[in-house]
Amino acid sequence: MRARRVGRAVACLALVAVTASAQSPTQWPLERPPAPLPDRPVDFPPYELKTLANGLQVLFVEQHEQPSVSFRVLIKAGAVQEPADKPGVAGFVATLLNQGTTTRNAGDIANVIESAGGVIGVGSGNELSYVNGAVIKDRTELALAVAADIVQNPAFAKEEMDRQRQQVLSSLQVNYDDPDYIASIVFDRLVFGFHPYGRASTPESIAKVTRDDLVAFHRTWFVPNNALLAIVGDLSSAEAFAAAQKAFGSWARKEVPTIKVVEPPAPTRRIIVIDRPGSAQTEIRVGHLGVARTNPDFLPIDLAIRILGGEGANRLFGVLRSDRGLTYGASAELHTYKSSGDVVAETDTRTEATADALRLMVDEFARLQREAVNPNELRGAQEFLAGNFPLTIESPGAIAQQVLAHLFYGLELTEIETYRDRVGRVTPGDIQRVAKEFLKPDKLSIVLVGDASAFADQLKAAGFPEFERIPLSQLDLNSPSFKRGAPGGDSTRIDK
Repeated sequence: MRARRVGRAVACLALVAVTASAQSPTQWPLERPPAPLPDRPVDFPPYELKTLANGLQVLFVEQHEQPSVSFRVLIKAGAVQEPADKPGVAGFVATLLNQGTTTRNAGDIANVIESAGGVIGVGSGNELSYVNGAVIKDRTELALAVAADIVQNPAFAKEEMDRQRQQVLSSLQVNYDDPDYIASIVFDRLVFGFHPYGRASTPESIAKVTRDDLVAFHRTWFVPNNALLAIVGDLSSAEAFAAAQKAFGSWARKEVPTIKVVEPPAPTRRIIVIDRPGSAQTEIRVGHLGVARTNPDFLPIDLAIRILGGEGANRLFGVLRSDRGLTYGASAELHTYKSSGDVVAETDTRTEATADALRLMVDEFARLQREAVNPNELRGAQEFLAGNFPLTIESPGAIAQQVLAHLFYGLELTEIETYRDRVGRVTPGDIQRVAKEFLKPDKLSIVLVGDASAFADQLKAAGFPEFERIPLSQLDLNSPSFKRGAPGGDSTRIDK
């Protein structure tokens, strides 16, 4: 209502508007986002695959848009292969690869790559370690020679190792103040149990890592017959394979051991509440064990989870944010690895809304299984994946990553070229079928990190009467009960 009168006519119009609004709800204009553009053909560049005499698989993807070359060396070893009592070894090894070899120090490596107009990076994950980089075309042989030196001859110098250890410890200290991080590592441990996928580095495990551990890990797993090399760029196949042979051909082949790890536990309903007094918000994780990347139903399962909480649909955002205003964001993701994976839905909400938000999230798991999805929801998720796909092969590095991932998981390379067609063929019936087979709403693992005193009673009223409440200062990731001092626990804990 205006503070000033601007004339009888305007006042009359205002009276009419008020009367009309009292009689029927305001009809706000609706603006829908524009429809996506039609799919354009995507021509995947030609590629060639060759195995050197030492067992190194070399992939070459021809790409002449720029006078540059990207490369990626992938080692099939990561956290899964490190000692069970020393999580963090694989990360240590990967981080120190470009910090000095037996013939070059870290500065030398950086200067050589910079002089070649390039970049180089290292890293590791659950199941792999890698070195990647990019240089101008004319310096390809030099860059591959440096990459080969990094992969084969890391020095693991004491001063570099001490520096890295301090950085990791400082990072962990910061992470332990972050409820998002706490929720994620507890969820992984809850879902995967004592399988390597569920392990996390701690100050205690990092303190125990020795140079001998790094040398042993590197000697065992960094061998050519346990590696892949991708070269992408403005070369001929003859030039690429010759450069690979020159840089990596003398790398000695060795036998790769077979490891046995504990199986993840079967999904079961369990609620862990990490009590963090004074928290204004609660971090929430909900999910269970998933599938391996090679599962034949990967695509419909991936689309189902995107409908639940991903791009193009996201029911969780709709009910939690749009309908109820309980959060600023909510999502769900499908993580897939070689032997297993998980599905996790996550959000954060103000403390007093914890139980309501959790109830809604669990109900959405059940609804996705119980009801057929709306074709428009599925279409939105499909259009996102199909529209985003060209971006995943837009650059030489992205192409290499796509192809290496398929080789790593043992997938057919033709699946890359047929990806958009296969996404488009998934039907609402497929979504409901995999939801019924895959989702387990009654066996969800749930983690809440927040001020338990403010929401514990609400959980019972919302249908979650049984939960384990653990003070953050007593959290022990190596204990079956997650609590320090309980049978089976040790010093892998978080002190606050």
